[in-house]
Amino acid sequence: MSSLQAYSTWVFDCDGVLLHSNRVKTDAFYRAAEPYGTDKARALVDYHISNGGISRYIKFRTFLSDIVGREQVDEEELDTLLQCYAGYVWEGLLSCEVAQGLERLRALTPRSSWLVVSGGDQAELRAVFSERGLAEYFDGGIYGSPDTKDEILLRAIQSGVLRKPALFLGDSRYDIEAATRAGLDFVFLRRWSESDHDFAGALLKLEGIDSVVSLIEQKGG
Repeated sequence: MSSLQAYSTWVFDCDGVLLHSNRVKTDAFYRAAEPYGTDKARALVDYHISNGGISRYIKFRTFLSDIVGREQVDEEELDTLLQCYAGYVWEGLLSCEVAQGLERLRALTPRSSWLVVSGGDQAELRAVFSERGLAEYFDGGIYGSPDTKDEILLRAIQSGVLRKPALFLGDSRYDIEAATRAGLDFVFLRRWSESDHDFAGALLKLEGIDSVVSLIEQKGG
């Protein structure tokens, strides 16, 4: 057994880790905000990229308050933006590339529990994973916003769903920060990441899921 196979729980971010969907989300943020002007749409995209892993609910609320300049955020206006964004995202999530090696990694970690902990909308995530035949891999559950990753991880630990030692595979600064706060080791997957964070505290820095598989299959991986 490799050292990675000894982890009781594997936690996966979705966008940029399991699915090649970071660009899908980035484009959807721009398109949803474009009616407010291209400058404001670009500002939202910059904020989104700098805050990877944070939920859409927080990002659009910040967009309206800080970028558009609303003194008080109108909930109907916020809901309209969220619905517009969700419509743009759905098609992309159903068609984007799935990480290579996922099925093999599941076979290599039969005694480990798998969870998805994402900044994406929870209902949307579960529908997409079911539609694409991926839900069966994640016996520990598929979790997302509006709860934050910190809230999800804490609840999973307290309920016993997340057993340590545990490993978090992510691609954003928020991923490694949330993992560290929860006491999880972290693996940075760079292939689809949009982050310029240095991930100095990561246990490993690898290309993608297929790289994790290769490492396990090598002696002493």
